[in-house]
Amino acid sequence: MPDDRHDPPHAASAAAASAPPPVPPRMSPPAQDRTGLGILLMSASALIFSMQDGFSRVLGAEYPPVLVVMIRYWVFAAFVIVLVSRQPGGLRRAVRTRRPLTQIARGVLLVLEVVVMVEAFVRLGLVETQAVFIAYPLLVAALSGPVLGEKVGWRRWAAIGIGFSGILVILQPGGGVMRIESLLPFLAAFMFALYGLLTRHVSRDDPSIVSFFWTGVAGAVAITLIGIWDWRWLAPVDWIWMAGLCICGMSSHYLMIRAYELAEASALQPFAYTQLVWASLIGVFVFGEVLRPSVVLGAMIVVLAGLFTLWRARVRSA
Repeated sequence: MPDDRHDPPHAASAAAASAPPPVPPRMSPPAQDRTGLGILLMSASALIFSMQDGFSRVLGAEYPPVLVVMIRYWVFAAFVIVLVSRQPGGLRRAVRTRRPLTQIARGVLLVLEVVVMVEAFVRLGLVETQAVFIAYPLLVAALSGPVLGEKVGWRRWAAIGIGFSGILVILQPGGGVMRIESLLPFLAAFMFALYGLLTRHVSRDDPSIVSFFWTGVAGAVAITLIGIWDWRWLAPVDWIWMAGLCICGMSSHYLMIRAYELAEASALQPFAYTQLVWASLIGVFVFGEVLRPSVVLGAMIVVLAGLFTLWRARVRSA
């Protein structure tokens, strides 16, 4: 997930389940502009994140989501520590923050969002969950005014309204289709948007490497305090699924970091939406989910509205 107003809002997923586990912040500006390769790496990262969602759905159906996320976050925290230790200043620099409470709140909020997403994957499937969750950039834009005091113009407000109409098309609240669990991905999107805004807030005082460190470590500590009470040993075959989940998490983050080293975030952001395509394909062909026409139409509306808000934000910052 994002670390300042120029970095991408996800992933999340993020941060995401995948939502995103968090989108790792870019450690330094692109040393060279190789946009084509950066886009390829971003698309590959989105594919692997979708595979991670599939592993999360398999494990979440057999074990408490907090347990699945806890083990995953242990590995993710180790990945963060290793990655950060190789940056200038190492762990000693990463630990120092001017906003410790906000950093902890970010980490806790994100890991809880991941738990909600895993629960949504189990109850709703990958297709419907991702179709609603991709509205988080719209929520970021809508909340940036009251949370950060930023100005949101009428064009972006119009796009936000249109995007939310797409969510209604997906959920069909008046058509007898909507269930209470259908609100889970929207709750996750709200939590992820708030996480992104808090990340943008702390970026005024802390560099991205500090935020990345606190995201992984604070989240791992928080989910351990919650999930350890649901501990149980996984069946031998399920450790294979868990290994796949953790490998996908680390490799997708690595590819994303490499993408940001090669291209500007504004060029890569639209391709984060390819995760919806990959997740839909996995949901339909692996899990036998049904791709309802209303979900396709609603998702198209949400994506187009989100792309417009990203474009308007880019125009305003130019």
